[in-house]
Amino acid sequence: MRSTRFREEAINSWILAGYQEFASDGPNGLKVERLSRKVGKNKSSFYHYFADLEVYTNHLLRYHLRQAEVLAEREAKCQNVNELIEIILDHQLDLFFNRQLRINRSNPDFDTCFEQTNQITIPGFLKIWKKIIGLPDQTELAASFLQLSMGHFFLSMTPDDMNRKWLTNYFHQLFEMVEAFKRNGKIPAMLNGTV
Repeated sequence: MRSTRFREEAINSWILAGYQEFASDGPNGLKVERLSRKVGKNKSSFYHYFADLEVYTNHLLRYHLRQAEVLAEREAKCQNVNELIEIILDHQLDLFFNRQLRINRSNPDFDTCFEQTNQITIPGFLKIWKKIIGLPDQTELAASFLQLSMGHFFLSMTPDDMNRKWLTNYFHQLFEMVEAFKRNGKIPAMLNGTV
């Protein structure tokens, strides 16, 4: 029993280290020597738990999908923008991991994981999203605007900006864009790629 718990703790330390490194530097962060230093173990410990980097990366992707399920559950219960901002701040590591999946979509495994993450998180998110941007009764339009906004959000987010003030301002700008769209029927330049 103790050895099983020790093994799980050791595996989890490797997974968390890799998750953080991937979220920060994408696949370039997944170097066994670098991870070994972060975990404080030698490289043979890595290979004891994971046959190779590909097996390890698959563990990270499965971990990310579990995190996406937790995020989706919280989003589905969210009632207002302040709660959503709190959830985003709590899950910013998951969002940065997802950002790296998006950036590195040329890797089929990353692309698949990115798509699966969206399938898990978007349905719950859409409910609060419609409310935040002022389209509570227009699911199709809100979903289209969400697709445009997500791309922009992942390009805009940085570790320095990921705070309550930046997120509040970001959602306020989105709301204003939707209002402008309602008035004149044009997609805001910020989201259509012209800015």
